Amino acid sequence: MKFNIQSEITYEVISPTTFIFNIHALRTNSQQIITENLTLNPQLHVDEFSYNSGSGRFLRLKSMESSTFTISYSALVDTHYTIFDQRQEFQTVPVVELDGEIIPFLFPSRYCQSDKLQKLAYKEFGAISNIYSKVLAITDWIYNNVEYVSGSTDSETSALDTITERTGVCRDFAHLGIALCRALSIPARYLTCYAYTLQPPDFHACFEAYIGGNWIVFDATRLVPLNSLVKIANGRDAADAAVASIFGNASSKSIRVSCEVAEDNFTPFWYNENVLNGFSMQ
Repeated sequence: MKFNIQSEITYEVISPTTFIFNIHALRTNSQQIITENLTLNPQLHVDEFSYNSGSGRFLRLKSMESSTFTISYSALVDTHYTIFDQRQEFQTVPVVELDGEIIPFLFPSRYCQSDKLQKLAYKEFGAISNIYSKVLAITDWIYNNVEYVSGSTDSETSALDTITERTGVCRDFAHLGIALCRALSIPARYLTCYAYTLQPPDFHACFEAYIGGNWIVFDATRLVPLNSLVKIANGRDAADAAVASIFGNASSKSIRVSCEVAEDNFTPFWYNENVLNGFSMQ
């Protein structure tokens, strides 16, 4: 399915500041970038880099003086999903057999303190034998026990905070899902993306769990169709996949994000507890 995505962010720079942006659509086997365009006003030198096996496309630039600048990105992206029947028996990959690149997604991280949530995770989900059903149960539990409240948290909020406060936004729902999975020895990673029909329009976050040798997408917010996501980056948590990181003195003045269908045959697949299939964006 083809999507037109766009983002535009304006910053006021107070003193020399380096920015690292993470707004480009990711190139993967299931996501092809047909066209894309990046503009900066005023023009600044920018370089692109990646790390962690290409899990994101990062831009680095420096503004040397007090000013206001705008960075804009647009692209036409063609996405392809692998759909798994939830009724199939997914095999758990033992930790001893996991590839080395998967292992880091088992460990606690800055925003996903899985080591502190093991008691809760085993109490609520430990008796579920099927690994896919287990992650579905985690997703349902978050949706039913955490209230989505825009602006209720900040960049310091962790999964442990979300368990305590029982409120959050998409990044908090994702962090909690990741932490509970890892507490049960299920590798899980953060996913930041563009999302069709998200209201109000913004960047979105959800998570992927490693099930039966595949990274499968889960979204505890239930705010968007699962087949409407355009992947930007993966990471252990939001610290690895932040849209913007600022090293200096600057503040965001405005942000506009959009994701629109570029074809007429899009059939949204909304979350449904009775018929949910697994989606993979590998």
